[in-house]
Amino acid sequence: MRFAAAVSDAEASDRATDAVVAALRRGLDGAHADLVCLFASAQHEADWLGVAARVRKELPGALLVGCSARSVIGAGRELEEAPGVAALAASLPGVSLHPFELAPGTTPELPGPEDAHVLLLVDPFGADLDAWIPALDARFPRGATLGGVASGAMQPGRNRLFLDDGAVRAGAVGVVLAGDLAVDTVVAQGCRPVGPPLFVTGARENVLYELDGGRPLDVLQRIFAAASPAEQRLFAGSLFLGIELAPEQSRFESGDFLIRNLLGSDPGSGALHVAANLEGHRVVQFHLRDATAAAEDLERRLARYAAARSPGAAGALLFSCLGRGQGLYGQPDHDSRAFARALGPLPLAGFFCNGEIGPVEGKTFLHGYTSAFGIFRTRGGAI
Repeated sequence: MRFAAAVSDAEASDRATDAVVAALRRGLDGAHADLVCLFASAQHEADWLGVAARVRKELPGALLVGCSARSVIGAGRELEEAPGVAALAASLPGVSLHPFELAPGTTPELPGPEDAHVLLLVDPFGADLDAWIPALDARFPRGATLGGVASGAMQPGRNRLFLDDGAVRAGAVGVVLAGDLAVDTVVAQGCRPVGPPLFVTGARENVLYELDGGRPLDVLQRIFAAASPAEQRLFAGSLFLGIELAPEQSRFESGDFLIRNLLGSDPGSGALHVAANLEGHRVVQFHLRDATAAAEDLERRLARYAAARSPGAAGALLFSCLGRGQGLYGQPDHDSRAFARALGPLPLAGFFCNGEIGPVEGKTFLHGYTSAFGIFRTRGGAI
């Protein structure tokens, strides 16, 4: 198994594509490319199809999957709001690849064993992720589903999802990977807890009526009063609710929670409206997000993975939110550099998404403000 990553900031699409293909060939060092994941920025919109066709021509026999993106990631660089073509190429002996396309309103019926993995790229308009993600988890319960929502255009029908020698404007494309391949995931939601874990003592669907026997707004006010001035400043626009996903635990860390938006409140009843169904969950915790929290969360998760990982990691994909990058950190290449510090010079490519797809506590979700890494290795050993 061998991977190569490449990126080019050339303004001309043909020059950018040629540079990426040449770098991929060097990285593969004579190995045949079985899979190429391709991401092309909005500045190349006039030639998105030409970029994909040229990669296909220059790397014959490889399955091509990819999408349009506002900003791309590759080989240690994150080209934000700038011309960019990025790709990850892989030689995958002993791995079978099953490409697929999902039209809006359809149900995934995909081949492969229960431990196969899924790479999923989605158009932001008309996709049915609320149905597709649970269906994929049910179909491949021992595999990982990972991907992102295309971000190259903000109007329906303008994005492109690349698949083999074609492209589609809606729905989703992807590939099922089965055989001698393990996919480890690191999903950094970029938050830190504020206040203690709390018991849900009253909820219906997405409305939280009671926390620890009290009104949620009253509980939140007490947490605000006990917070530091810096934390209090974040309450206005960077406050979220973490929902436990491992109810058998008695102690919780930030990574045990699925982070979801707070949609509003009812001052009369003291209830909170949350962007998730709360029924069946017994513990929640409020969380805050800022650059420091996001950086610390990412570093902690990557360090934990680096300490526990099995040998054989060969390459990785990164699906990062448009709300991260320089706009969050004030510096370029932040998450790519953190990845390299933790795991070394592993080939890495990806893009900045309109939504990131990855697992938390063994269940796949659509996230926001997240960096989701998929790390590829042979099956020799498990974490």
